[in-house]
Order: sequence, then structure tokens, then C-alpha cells
Amino acid sequence: MHNPDIHHRRSIRLQEYDYSVNGAYFVTICTHDREGLFGSICDGEMELNEAGRMVAEWWLKLSEQFSHVTADEYVIMPNHFHGIIVIADELNHITGRGESCIRPPLIRPA
Repeated sequence: MHNPDIHHRRSIRLQEYDYSVNGAYFVTICTHDREGLFGSICDGEMELNEAGRMVAEWWLKLSEQFSHVTADEYVIMPNHFHGIIVIADELNHITGRGESCIRPPLIRPA
């Protein structure tokens, strides 16, 4: 249970930024107690287990489930996940901080 008297976290969010606006966001999701649930590192390479493959599968399905969302590049590590998620309006524009521009094409590895 959360107890604010003993659970003190320093926010890394920008004080002046409105996180409810459309844009590209870098997200990190960690497993409970940093337990290595998604696979292991073998010879310097990440080998996903069933849970890790499930995380990858659902990340890629986000764009299918939500028309205004693009699930971009991601990395799965044994105990956490990093991804870039792009949230755009119905015209496929990123509209952050009062500006509107056409979303740039996403760079994909060859």
C-alpha cells in the first residue's frame, strides 16, 4: 500500500509541460521488484521468453487498437521495457504546445 510518509519519489517530469497534449512520449515500464520476467541476456543478446514475446506482440497491436496511436521503436530488457509512443489527433497531426505540424515519418531499421 502506498504510504506518502515513506514513499518519496522525485518526479522527472517537466514542471511546465502539459502531458495531456498529443506528441511523442518515451515510456519505461518496470517489472515488480525488477524481477527478470521478460527473458535473459545470453552472449550480449536479449532472448525473449514467452512473457517478453507477449509484451512485444501487444506493443505492436497498440496502433491497431487505437487509431490515434503509433507504437514506435521499443526495447525489451529482462526486467523492463522502453518504447516511444506517438499520440496524434484524427488528422494524424502531432499537436503539442499549441502548435500543429504533420507527423514526420517514423524511422525504421532496414
